Amino acid sequence: MAQGSWRSLRSSAAQAIGIDIDPHAIQASRANAERNGVSDRLSLYLPHQQPENLQADVVVANILAGPLRELAPLISVLPKPGGHLGLSGVLESQAEGVCEAYAAQFALDPVAVKEEWCRITGVKA
Repeated sequence: MAQGSWRSLRSSAAQAIGIDIDPHAIQASRANAERNGVSDRLSLYLPHQQPENLQADVVVANILAGPLRELAPLISVLPKPGGHLGLSGVLESQAEGVCEAYAAQFALDPVAVKEEWCRITGVKA
């Protein structure tokens, strides 16, 4: 999650937050943000360090289908009502299971497929 955060800051985001379970990914994201001149607008956390009641306009996660399903209760609370969700790292054959994990909380768009990989997007109800 953390690596894409600094990229969004280069485009138009006023601020970004990255959460990752890997301390090395946090360090790499911090270094990338510094190289790209956006470190002042990027906050990075390990899961146990993230602020309570954290919410965002847009939440993206690019991890495998299994962790996306397992983490659905944690990821689903991060978007604000009306906020957007973007999930990737999912094979086409796994998309239905991931969608089922998020369908109660989100109005999901049709799954986008390119080659064997999918993007799942939606808006928080």
